Amino acid sequence: MITLVIAEDHQALIDGIRSFLEYEEDITVLGEANDGEMLIDLVRKKQPQIVLTDIRMPKCDGICATKTIKKEFPNTKIIAFSMFDQAEAIHQMKDAGVSGYIMKNSSLKKVLEAIRIVAKNGIYFDDSITTTDVTSKEEIVLSTREKEILRLIGEGKTSQEIADILFIGKSTVDTHRKNILKKMNIQGKTDLIRFAVERKYDF
Repeated sequence: MITLVIAEDHQALIDGIRSFLEYEEDITVLGEANDGEMLIDLVRKKQPQIVLTDIRMPKCDGICATKTIKKEFPNTKIIAFSMFDQAEAIHQMKDAGVSGYIMKNSSLKKVLEAIRIVAKNGIYFDDSITTTDVTSKEEIVLSTREKEILRLIGEGKTSQEIADILFIGKSTVDTHRKNILKKMNIQGKTDLIRFAVERKYDF
């Protein structure tokens, strides 16, 4: 029997996965959590074989929770379940110790397939994720100021708001933004914001 806990801050999504898995005789859902701290607590109490977790959650994100769980329960298998397909998010979860990574727009049949493969000590990465996303990536070096600005972008701050917070000129912020875009090989404002949301886990 495969024992599973699910961590996701959207209860409706948990309910959908749980309802789907109810008909699988080889899988038992031991519990659910809506934030990272609840997940860690639940794993300590239930010690499931598999954890299906979102990355972005309140209190303690999926990366932090994964690291804690793998440190305390190295035999527990963890599958990331995320809306983010950027290499940065995938690498951070892989480095934290996940055995799988599934996109939230995947079918529930794919979730089931991942659970069964990982339960047998296999590795499962969504087929929309390229090999280069999962294997190797040259480390991108940002300056301390660039990291500060990227973190604030990830919090939804405008260039003017960032300038006010850091006591620098807006033109300086804009220059840093351009440098970050170039280093990250990102094309536009929307992609930069999306990347900043993911990259903030490094800070």
